[in-house]
Amino acid sequence: MTARVTIQTQDFDVAAEIAALRAQDQRVGAVCSFIGTVRDRNDGQSVSTMELEHYPGMTEKSIEAMIDEAFQRFDIYAARVIHRVGLLQPLDQIVLVVVTSAHRGASFQACEFLMDYLKTQAPFWKKEQTPEGARWVDARVSDDAALAKWGIRSDNSAA
Repeated sequence: MTARVTIQTQDFDVAAEIAALRAQDQRVGAVCSFIGTVRDRNDGQSVSTMELEHYPGMTEKSIEAMIDEAFQRFDIYAARVIHRVGLLQPLDQIVLVVVTSAHRGASFQACEFLMDYLKTQAPFWKKEQTPEGARWVDARVSDDAALAKWGIRSDNSAA
């Protein structure tokens, strides 16, 4: 069985990850995936590299809890999150979220729910290299509207 959460430095193979998740359950009628990549700009500045850090164990536990929440909220069969850490370049893949279900609606919703969580609540720390030098940036984008649609306050407590 494929792990639900993996934090890693190496790149991932999207097709292999989707195939592995689909192979686990013949009931699957829908697969929704999201792939995030590193941009070459942030807040109007050029970014040459990005370095992501996390606390091993804490980050995985946090994401596992949100996957559990996705299973409670949506009629899904499986979910997989891969998030890279370490030094990354523009265009590198950084995150993969894959969700399976019987029908597309649940997969789309659960995938968006998990991605909104990852962008706003997951414990990652980001350092960007810009022409002006290195700068630490809050890796968690505050998006109260994204959280509100799921009934989550910005402190990750249920509303």
